[in-house]
This record gives sequence, structure tokens and C-alpha cells, in this order.
Amino acid sequence: MSRHSDEPPMRARIPADVEREDRVAFGLTWHQLVILTLTGLLLYAAWTAVATLVPPWLFLVGAVPIAGAAFFLAVGRRDGISLDRWLLNAVRHRRAPHRLVPADGPITPAPAWVATTAGPGDRLPLPAPLQLPARGITDDGLIDLGPDGTTRLVTASTVAFGLRTAAEQNGLVAAFARWLHSLDGPTQVHVQAQRVDLTHLADRLRADAPGLPHPALEEAARAHAAFLDDLAARWELLHRQVTVAVRSTRSPGHTVHQAAEAVRALSGCEVAARELGPEDTAAVLAGALNPSAALGPAVHRPGADFDESEQL
Repeated sequence: MSRHSDEPPMRARIPADVEREDRVAFGLTWHQLVILTLTGLLLYAAWTAVATLVPPWLFLVGAVPIAGAAFFLAVGRRDGISLDRWLLNAVRHRRAPHRLVPADGPITPAPAWVATTAGPGDRLPLPAPLQLPARGITDDGLIDLGPDGTTRLVTASTVAFGLRTAAEQNGLVAAFARWLHSLDGPTQVHVQAQRVDLTHLADRLRADAPGLPHPALEEAARAHAAFLDDLAARWELLHRQVTVAVRSTRSPGHTVHQAAEAVRALSGCEVAARELGPEDTAAVLAGALNPSAALGPAVHRPGADFDESEQL
């Protein structure tokens, strides 16, 4: 038995406020201080302008609600963001067009003689061009993001972490931490769980069973098809697809190098990873635009050559 078999598992505390803004004064951020300062200056300017015309108590009656609204706007939060930014995003969403279509330029308005039933002047609003961050996929499988650089996708397998000993878990965590510390550019790890349909696999086994060379093999095929049907009926089977997106704003060659380093580093975590080519990259992007599409075993999945026994 290894002398490290009794090693306690590694524990790491991850703070929940890693993106919290720095507090400058009175427990407030620069953003909050600017809102409160501007509100105070505006109220002071208003009091200076009407001090000789309005009694102080009347000015306070009107100023207190304004100051309270500014304070609530500065310190309030909704959906993890400050309330003023949340309201600004709500206004932008309300004013933005809600019908987007693929187009290379502005949408040509319909002729005046085309009758519609909604919108200003009894006309429907025009759709707007759909602007996606990706401009295309190169022959090397890189996603062209224009001024934001290029991105390379790497598909990765999962690891049966809970079945390892404490020493093995610590080794995996240390290897993964070394990869994270080596990153010098934006990197995203995307884990998507999709349902797996085993119906057509069971049907194929039943269809091929009569052609097997021995009756015992035919019986085993039918039994396995019945097992798959029972498994699908009793459990909700999921396939976890892990994709690592490595982006660089330097050169496409640097993006390729970063993706190769990610594959090499993940291999130290016992993760089978490989870079995606143009076809697989296009399939991943198409799946991201339609995440509700059903995933069956007959559908090609990037990285399907990996051992999926640990992914179900």
C-alpha cells in the first residue's frame, strides 16, 4: 500500500465574490460614489437656484425622494448586477429590435402598398440584421472573431473523480490547477448536458439479432436490447459534452499554440482532449445556437472517439 494512501483530500476555498468591485470609501465602489456625488451636486445646485424662492422644508420634501431613489439606485442589485446597470440594460432591450434576420446590410423596407396589421402607422417594425460575434471558421478550424481575435475549440472527456483515492484526486486537482495558472488569455470551459436516446440503438440490436451466427448471440443481443429499453424507461440518461474555448487577440498561430498547450496540460489530468477541425467546430456552434435539439447516439458528436463509459 502506498504511504500516500491516507493523504487527506485537497480542499480549496473559492470565494463567491471574485468579481466584486473594490470598495473605495464608506464601503462604496467608485461607481456608487459617482452616482451619489452627482445626485448631491445636482440637489445642491437646485437649492442654490431656488433658496430665495422656496422654503427649506418644502425643498426637503422634494429632495428626500430624489436622494432616496439615487441611494437605492446606487446600492441596489438585481440579478447579480447593480440596479442602475440593470435598468439601463432593460431600456436597451426594450428599444432594441426583437426580430433579427441574417443579412449582409441594412434591411430594405417593404413598399408602401404592402399592408400590415401592427406597429406605428399600422405597419410592422422592420427586422434588424443579426450580428454574431463569429465571422467565420478558417480552414484550420479557428473561429474568426474579427477585432476580438480568434478562438480554437478543444473537446475533452470527463474523469471519474469520485472513484479515485484521495492521493489520486489531489494529483488531478494539482494538474488542473497548473493548467489554470498557465493561462495567459481568455479561456472558457463549457459543460453541456444533453439527453441520450437509446431507442434506435435497441431497435438496431433487435433487427441485427437474427443474422448473428449463433442462437446464444441472438439471445444475448435481444437481452441487451431489453436492458437498454429498461434503462431508458427507468433513468434519464445524459451525455456531458465538455468544450474548452481558447481565445487569443494576438495571432492565429498563438491561438493554435494555446490550444495545443491546453490539450497537453489536460492530458496530465487524465482528460482525453483534442482540437476540433472546421467540421466539428461548425457542429459545436450549430448546437450552441439550438441547444434544445435532441441528441441521439446516431448523431455525430465531436470527440465521440473518447470512452463514454464515464460520461453517462
